Amino acid sequence: MFVVCEEKMMNTFVSAVIVAAGNSSRMGGVNKQFLEFGNMPVIAHSIKAFQDNKYIDEIIVVTRESDIPEIESIIKKFNFSKVKSITMGGETRQKSVLNGIGCCSAETSFVAIHDGARPLVTETVINNTLSAAVKYNAAATGIKVVDTIKCVDKNNIIQSTPERDTLRAVQTPQIFSKDIYLNAVDNVKNSKYFTDDCKLMETFGVNVKIVDGDYENIKITTSTDIIIAEALFEKRSK
Repeated sequence: MFVVCEEKMMNTFVSAVIVAAGNSSRMGGVNKQFLEFGNMPVIAHSIKAFQDNKYIDEIIVVTRESDIPEIESIIKKFNFSKVKSITMGGETRQKSVLNGIGCCSAETSFVAIHDGARPLVTETVINNTLSAAVKYNAAATGIKVVDTIKCVDKNNIIQSTPERDTLRAVQTPQIFSKDIYLNAVDNVKNSKYFTDDCKLMETFGVNVKIVDGDYENIKITTSTDIIIAEALFEKRSK
């Protein structure tokens, strides 16, 4: 689903910011980034997807201070040569992303923000999202919602039922023009508390193009997810 030419993609300097600074509260305190499947930690799978992508020029990993030595060890072990730096996360996700962007090269035109806990992202998803971002300045991958969604009030009484065809579950990567992203951060009130980068763009008035994603691009959130990820990885490896 390329919407821009190969030459333009190759001539665009893209930095991947992989955010792995969460506290894994829903994993009972177990750091999900270091859980293993396919003989690699979760975070290594995520980094590898961008390391192997020809359109990604550099990688910045954002993590907790206490996890930096382990991340450094993983990068060395798997020879992730595109990793330019590892930086500390902030008190909110938005601050963590900004810390990562602050480490990007001066020539960076686009930032590809990705959850470190999404280890099964594919080359196709990255390429299609980047292609759309280069054309529209802002793009994210997302999947069609398969369940019926209900809007409820504070008492859990159904108030409305959105049309399912209009709903998307947004994943990562989310890719934006670096200049536009930073401009939004400077001009949107309370932007540092946003938990979704698309929300920041929306609030700033930027249209975000949604690119069809992959139902296998799951986020490791609970202990069950790592079992699912391992099964999906084994299926791909056959």
